[in-house]
Amino acid sequence: MSEQPNTPLLEAIDLRKTYRMGSVDVPVLRGSSMKLLPGEWVAVLGSSGSGKSTLLHLLGGLDTPDRDGGEVLYKGKTISKLARGARNRYRNREVGLVFQFYHLLPELTVLENTLLPGLVGSGVRVDRERARELLSTFGLDHRLTHRPRELSGGERQRVAIARALLNQPEVLLADEPTGNLDEQTGSEILDLLKKEHQAGLSIVMVTHDRAIAEMADRVVVLHHGQVEQDQSFSIQ
Repeated sequence: MSEQPNTPLLEAIDLRKTYRMGSVDVPVLRGSSMKLLPGEWVAVLGSSGSGKSTLLHLLGGLDTPDRDGGEVLYKGKTISKLARGARNRYRNREVGLVFQFYHLLPELTVLENTLLPGLVGSGVRVDRERARELLSTFGLDHRLTHRPRELSGGERQRVAIARALLNQPEVLLADEPTGNLDEQTGSEILDLLKKEHQAGLSIVMVTHDRAIAEMADRVVVLHHGQVEQDQSFSIQ
């Protein structure tokens, strides 16, 4: 990669996000900052309501901070200041997103679901061979023509991860990717992500599970919308 080892690939600076609930303003992020270095795996740990998912959505460009509510930088450029086309390319090609719920389209096959990111935007080549290779690597080469309803939860999540990696993003943003799975299946998904990380993929993973967080290179602890702790390897 062209970045220097200590130059952030992705950075959140003093992020603030407030949602309107009826007539009440509910602050979710209250000035949160974090960095992701190239090739690093960062776990964002916190209890329900701490702002973890909101932080991930802002990092992925799915939402924007409050007015004067900080900024997200990718390779030194502020995402919110990019032209619309550039922001769309960022969401489609630079980052991949995986959620607790798989968000697969029920009418499409496994292969078709995996190919979806290649069908979005102009100038994007639909790489069927890469989709097949990813699905084969994830043990799904015998499921290409199946619909999501015919898959187990673990298989659905594997499809979701393959879809997120289709366009070879530099960053994978994962929001509780094992939260809807049993312990054994969740462990298999984490092993899969670990292999992708070892191959060079940068990861930000949201979790409430300390054991899962300890798999990361670094842990960021969120509490009431603020970063309470940011340290390498150990959170003890």
